[in-house]
Amino acid sequence: MSRRGNLQPKWYSTRDVAMLLGYGTSKVKMLIAAHELRSIKDGKYRRILPEPVDEYIARRAREARERW
Repeated sequence: MSRRGNLQPKWYSTRDVAMLLGYGTSKVKMLIAAHELRSIKDGKYRRILPEPVDEYIARRAREARERW
């Protein structure tokens, strides 16, 4: 039995994060440039670990709650 279907990504591309958040890739790249979303450089690629994505979502939710 193959376990490949159970593998979770260790990091995401900007395109992956855009799909997860419902944003365009340019929005994700802007968030990275503005230091609102942490990322790492892997060769010529930009990668985002799952934790910074979760932190970004939690921060945005907290900011929304504070405005209510």
